Amino acid sequence: MVIKTVSINNNFGLYAKPATFFIQKANEFKCSIWVEKNDRKVNAKSLLGVLTLCISADDTINIIADGIDEAKAVETLAEFVSVKFEE
Repeated sequence: MVIKTVSINNNFGLYAKPATFFIQKANEFKCSIWVEKNDRKVNAKSLLGVLTLCISADDTINIIADGIDEAKAVETLAEFVSVKFEE
């Protein structure tokens, strides 16, 4: 299991459009992936799950993966959130 804590660096958070891109990216991996905010953890491959976390600008989340490609999944998603985030 790999866990990485990242901050949301855009002005609007993980609303519908970027959440869709995030989920599409998560679905490229075979491992199980979760997003955790505060004490809530949801499937990172579920749009409804990710949106229910209400991830806003400057929030901190954990990206958690478990499986064959876990390290690559966490690094890729953390980079997406930290650097490549579309506004």
